[in-house]
Amino acid sequence: MEYGMSSLSTTNTTSFSDRYGRLLPGLLLSGVIAYGAIALGKLEWMQSHGMSALTLAIMLGIVLGNSVYARLAPTCGAGVAFSKQTLLRLGIILYGFRLTFQDIGQVGLAGIAIDALVLTSTFGLAMLLGTKVFKLERNSAILIGAGSSICGAAAVMATEPVVKGRSEDVTVAVSTVVVFGTIAIFLYPLLYQLNQGWHVLAATPTAFGVYIGSTVHEVAQVVAAGKSVGQEAANAAVIAKMVRVMMLAPFLVILSAVLARGKAKAGGHDKAAKLAIPWFAFIFIGVVAFNSLGWLSAPVVATITDIDTALLAMAMAALGLTTHMSAIRRAGIKPLLLAGLLFCWLIAGGAAINHVVASLFA
Repeated sequence: MEYGMSSLSTTNTTSFSDRYGRLLPGLLLSGVIAYGAIALGKLEWMQSHGMSALTLAIMLGIVLGNSVYARLAPTCGAGVAFSKQTLLRLGIILYGFRLTFQDIGQVGLAGIAIDALVLTSTFGLAMLLGTKVFKLERNSAILIGAGSSICGAAAVMATEPVVKGRSEDVTVAVSTVVVFGTIAIFLYPLLYQLNQGWHVLAATPTAFGVYIGSTVHEVAQVVAAGKSVGQEAANAAVIAKMVRVMMLAPFLVILSAVLARGKAKAGGHDKAAKLAIPWFAFIFIGVVAFNSLGWLSAPVVATITDIDTALLAMAMAALGLTTHMSAIRRAGIKPLLLAGLLFCWLIAGGAAINHVVASLFA
């Protein structure tokens, strides 16, 4: 009996070691890249140009993925895959500690309506242009649309498990966010000056901040563009952006239901296709609700958000490591053209939505 128990214990220990030990090299590689990206992201030049740790992590990952990673893949592959999948979901869940339901109250019903209309119109346009005009694969159009309409790279990464997209599709979508979000940082301060004469929007920093938050891709890019206008605009921009980020969860649930329905129809029978419920989206909302209670001190929340940044940066690094530039080249110019048209819509259509909704709620 003692021999049997000892044998069982040894087997369990070995199994545990085999299962998680093989993840360690890839986790360490993703972690080192993430650490470098976070360190670079703290530089003043990077912050002023909206280069977040997530953006830098995927860029560093792509560089290594197309140079030395091929030799490391047999050893690091399992851990890199774990970073790209499991750590991503955990990172999205912990992202909820950046938000509270009180944020919604600060922008009011008008801000919620603006964000919702910008999101739905931009994503709808992405699907129409992407699949009908540019003839892109549906998943590619969905990922580009999610990145443009919600919260940039984080939205692309959160949408990937629902659509089960390929690494190259995800990377192309993230790349478009980087390109046009960076342009926005320099363009929006100019638009603010033009608006002082045109009065398309209310000529206040707060009104323009809501416009920035509802139309610029990444949170880091929103902060950079808002601060170029002024601190008041930056504050309003971040709040509007956070409300837009909060819409990620219902977006994922609705998208999952629509895709499942489409698969059922394609199967030619009435039996519903399996619904790929993004449970991490529900937990994300639960975390937002918990954070809204204010039970945790500011230092604790700050520590959690730092951990979250590290997890998301590891996921981005892993994505970059598994992306080949040849696949991006094969994608061609069409994804960039689609993202460019969406960017134009966010500027012009977003301004129109802001103007109309603000007038209705005035």
